[in-house]
Amino acid sequence: MKSGEKYSRKDFLKTIFLGSLMLPFLQYCERKGKSLLLKITGTNHVLGHKLWAKDFPKFTEEIRTKYLVVGGGISGLSACRFFSQNNENDYLLLEMEDHLGGNSSNGQNKFSKFPLGAHYLPLPNKENTEIIDFLKECNIYQGDDENGEPILDEYQMTFPQQERLFFKNSWQNDIVPQKGISEETQKEFDRFFKLMDGFRDKKGEDEKYFFAIPVEDSSEDSGLIQLEKMLFKSFLGTENFKSEELLWLLDYSCRDDYGLGIDYVSAWAGIHYFAGRKNNWSKKYKDQVFTWPEGNARLAKHFSKYTEEKSLTKHLVFDVKLNENKVEVLSFDNIQKKTKKIIAEKVLFATPQFVNERIFNDKRTKYFNYVPWLLTTITLKNEFGGDEELAWDNVIYGSDGLGYIYDQHQNVDQILGEKVITYYRSFSTDDCRKARKKLYSMKESELKSLVLDDLKKAHPLIEDFIIEMQFHKIGHAMIAPIPNQIFRNAYEAKQPIDGKIFFAHTDLSGISIFEEAFYQGWRTAEKMI
Repeated sequence: MKSGEKYSRKDFLKTIFLGSLMLPFLQYCERKGKSLLLKITGTNHVLGHKLWAKDFPKFTEEIRTKYLVVGGGISGLSACRFFSQNNENDYLLLEMEDHLGGNSSNGQNKFSKFPLGAHYLPLPNKENTEIIDFLKECNIYQGDDENGEPILDEYQMTFPQQERLFFKNSWQNDIVPQKGISEETQKEFDRFFKLMDGFRDKKGEDEKYFFAIPVEDSSEDSGLIQLEKMLFKSFLGTENFKSEELLWLLDYSCRDDYGLGIDYVSAWAGIHYFAGRKNNWSKKYKDQVFTWPEGNARLAKHFSKYTEEKSLTKHLVFDVKLNENKVEVLSFDNIQKKTKKIIAEKVLFATPQFVNERIFNDKRTKYFNYVPWLLTTITLKNEFGGDEELAWDNVIYGSDGLGYIYDQHQNVDQILGEKVITYYRSFSTDDCRKARKKLYSMKESELKSLVLDDLKKAHPLIEDFIIEMQFHKIGHAMIAPIPNQIFRNAYEAKQPIDGKIFFAHTDLSGISIFEEAFYQGWRTAEKMI
């Protein structure tokens, strides 16, 4: 998180208004009269809900493998990579969706690729050597220079400008509110970031960082456990942080990474957002992130060589049992509409706990809180924005949404044409189940109003430029680190069964980020061998 950078942006309203005066009146009316192309996509919750009934045919095919991985998100892919790199090539991956990657997936239209989930990866901590090795394998990290500074592919990082905030009716560089804030507010910002700097470097009596990535490597000193039991908002109150602008920034940050704001996440999780990343691998690039038009689907694709001819998509696992020294798994093939039995020595369930609850009757997940998300990819006429430079990340102060990213940010060819942006919105509430039900029930017209009412705060004329809107619903997008989630709720769920059945998923970390998924798969596969 950067702070202190001053930059005054041109008034967007003025730019667009003056530009619109140059358009012929009839052409303007014709554009207004055209209907928008609206469509809805989403995860295959309909197939997933078949787990409730388990009305599947008897198996007609049998497959044998040494290791079975259930779930093709980053955790499952990371496990497959570990097996392969350790000469364990007898494994099979099953995935319910028609593609691998989980929330690291993407879509594409004729103008651009765009993310359908996670869309960036911050630079890892220098302690995350396994992820650094992965980045080297992907040719993102290309070795070190003579001073030991990592050489990184800048074409896979954010270009200027990286982020901006619509604040007090104009755009400013950086998302920390700056224009016209009071001296008292600035002091609170300074005090907060100084406090986070202290947390970032502290270690417990066990010589572990207070806040580490992966979460499993964090200290479990008693004082930290107490932070995990209280709300972030309560912690901020005890520290006498009350500035509207600061509290907005912290609420936005938590919603952006966790789905829920400061009213719902634990103090431990709120501090971890700022203190977990050490910014200690690269001095030159410490404020940068890796990102791509398709988001983290680029990272998921790098795993593909480990799953070639070793994965089956559109396969829903609905039953598992131990039989002597083997594990028998039943999976419904949604393409051939038949059930297969897979017999394995060991099985890794890289699936979220709300799925495991339906497979293992004794695994309850009432303490696992999953936040629904809506992503909206909008194709706009190239005149959108006028002379205003779109940043990679564009945030609106006080918005219910999380702003939008400019998917063509890294278009090095600078080809003029239609613009593609993706708007993100999590539903920060104390009743995620109700919010999920409402999201699934919303039609195109309702979703359109929800999104545009938010975006019009910064872009009042945006509707005149829209060609297409694609809404992507993710009902169980991510686990929310509410109090007691990280150090209590996940402990039982992550325990192996009889040394044959293992579990790995970001909801067992309590934080849904790429690094946690990577380590969940990597470390669990290591235990299985």
